[in-house]
Amino acid sequence: MMQGIMDLHHDIFFFLILILVFVLWILVGALWHFHYKKNPIPQRIVHGTTIEILWTIFPSLILMFIAIPSFALLYAMDEVVVDPAITMKAIGHQWYWTYEYSDYNSSDEESLTFDSYMIPEDDLELGQLRLLEVDNRLVVPANSHLRLLVTSADVLHSWAVPSLGVKCDAVPGRLNQISILVQREGVYYGQCSEICGTNHAFMPIVVEALSLKDYCDWVDIHQF
Repeated sequence: MMQGIMDLHHDIFFFLILILVFVLWILVGALWHFHYKKNPIPQRIVHGTTIEILWTIFPSLILMFIAIPSFALLYAMDEVVVDPAITMKAIGHQWYWTYEYSDYNSSDEESLTFDSYMIPEDDLELGQLRLLEVDNRLVVPANSHLRLLVTSADVLHSWAVPSLGVKCDAVPGRLNQISILVQREGVYYGQCSEICGTNHAFMPIVVEALSLKDYCDWVDIHQF
């Protein structure tokens, strides 16, 4: 999903550069040709039908070219994976996250569920990021279609990982869902993006994408 957002950004930026160059060219040309030394007696122009038509049509066409990929990406972001490889649940609390891997729950006593708290600054190890590292990461397999259910146990939260192009509100009493496809192995950081109280800034999100084999090994270790 993030790749689509980046591609759309690059496409829009191309149009932005064209508009910027054109407007600067018009401004510099106007300053040069209508300088008071070159035109001591300015010509009074009230209307210009041709140019008025042009500056109405061309911006409209540019907006249409931008709107087509924008709407396509917008609908793609809302599309739900029909048959995801894994379904997980993220539950927001004040001020930490709880993750459930419901696909591996054989009973209430044997469920793969854990809490994810921010590691205090005094406990950080060398190389760990301040205010972003957690004690238990959300581990997922790379190159797999995932479904994440998001809800809250108390107040409004927002599960957001910008590098994955994902942001979903956690609303008490309601289940929201998003689809995720992590294309590369690695660690992805995010934070709660909804003001949820005093320690809002201290509930980070860390997603670790592993190969399928490493993910299966992780599940075998943590399942019971």
